[in-house]
Amino acid sequence: MGRTKPTVLSEYVVGLTDGEGCFYVNLGKFSSYKSGFRVQLHFHIKMQEKDKKLLEKIKNTIGCGAVYFQKEQRQNHCQCYRYTVSSQKDIFDLIIPFFKQHPLQSFSKQKNFEIFCKIAKLVQLKSHLTKKGLTKIKKLKSEMNKKTVGLA
Repeated sequence: MGRTKPTVLSEYVVGLTDGEGCFYVNLGKFSSYKSGFRVQLHFHIKMQEKDKKLLEKIKNTIGCGAVYFQKEQRQNHCQCYRYTVSSQKDIFDLIIPFFKQHPLQSFSKQKNFEIFCKIAKLVQLKSHLTKKGLTKIKKLKSEMNKKTVGLA
């Protein structure tokens, strides 16, 4: 997909993702799976309850996903809504191309996205169904969403 001139809304989605978004890989043990694990790719943006309309706008801009209420149990935290994309097809066909066309600006979020893309590619190639592929995915996942102190 070639780069097009960014729109104000696509730039807003990028900025919001830099601050409030998350690319996440869930590895769950499932004995019914050939490798014994299920690999799920997710994209989330979480915002306060009063900002639900912004999440709906993001959903409409990207063209997939759902916005739902996420009850907050922790003290001193307000109720929130989450925009989430869990469909693997939407991750491959819409989320990854969107953020390749509209790059993230923060170093750490862009790094997480690049790792997320590597894992997605392994899933597309069905490498997650092998022990070797699953080991590689686990290693890549361990490099994601790390809290870093100072400059790299």
